[in-house]
Amino acid sequence: MNNSNIKFEDIIGRYLTISIKNEDYRIYVEENGQGIPLICLHTAGSDGRQFRHILNDKKITKHYRVIAFDLPWHGKSNPPEGYEAKDYKLTTGLYKEIIMSFCEAYKFNDPVIMGCSMGGRVVLHLALEHSNYFRAVIALEGADKLEPYYDLDWLNRPDIHGGLVQAAFVSSQIAPQSPNNFKHETLWHYMQGGPGIFKGDLYFYWHDGDFDDRSPLIDTKKCPVYLLSGEYDCSCTPERTLATAGRIKGSQATIIPGIGHFPMSENPDLFRSYIHPILNEIKEKF
Repeated sequence: MNNSNIKFEDIIGRYLTISIKNEDYRIYVEENGQGIPLICLHTAGSDGRQFRHILNDKKITKHYRVIAFDLPWHGKSNPPEGYEAKDYKLTTGLYKEIIMSFCEAYKFNDPVIMGCSMGGRVVLHLALEHSNYFRAVIALEGADKLEPYYDLDWLNRPDIHGGLVQAAFVSSQIAPQSPNNFKHETLWHYMQGGPGIFKGDLYFYWHDGDFDDRSPLIDTKKCPVYLLSGEYDCSCTPERTLATAGRIKGSQATIIPGIGHFPMSENPDLFRSYIHPILNEIKEKF
């Protein structure tokens, strides 16, 4: 067997355990690069694989240490012991505690944090509450106010394949121009989600995470805020992104043509042309 053509990626994967309120969470992490820490937060119902193109982007990893982790219950991260006796529901408080405990475990210095969808929402909370810690936040498809628009009861029923329903729901949020292979890779992550996890995530994304009454308090001079939304996103629509930007004085908002709700995974080449200038600006200015 000739292995001369085998090429390994530079991404390193490993586990760590963090403890929150007497519960241990075994977290799976992938990272690559060196320099400024860039923490990447995945969307509801998916996992850190969405950021593989960022992790493999040499223009980024030359200056940034890119870190993507699977939230508990997601991807290769375990749920806590006794999960079978409880319903999963992601609250704002728990979400922030997980992220900050993760950062504390890594002992990051002046990191950048970038999240998509629910990850894009929570980084805005972090910009408000931890402005002296984060160098900048990048909210992909993230807004401070959203409205539910489909029935969550379909997402956790014994007579329905939850993964297929999840993928069907989010397929409407992918731009028609996005390459077919990346579209279906993005949907495959949703097909593999654990039972009830997408529904539990959407509790934060659609209900508990609203904070349009407090987002005007974000000080972008302390913590710069970048908002990016795809023109084909029917969840965090361009209008909602621009409305959020209007409430956060000094934030920078960009609507990306020809892309949907999953910019980093559904059309990575197009996304690079928008994220590279932002990361360069953060590296040079802050």
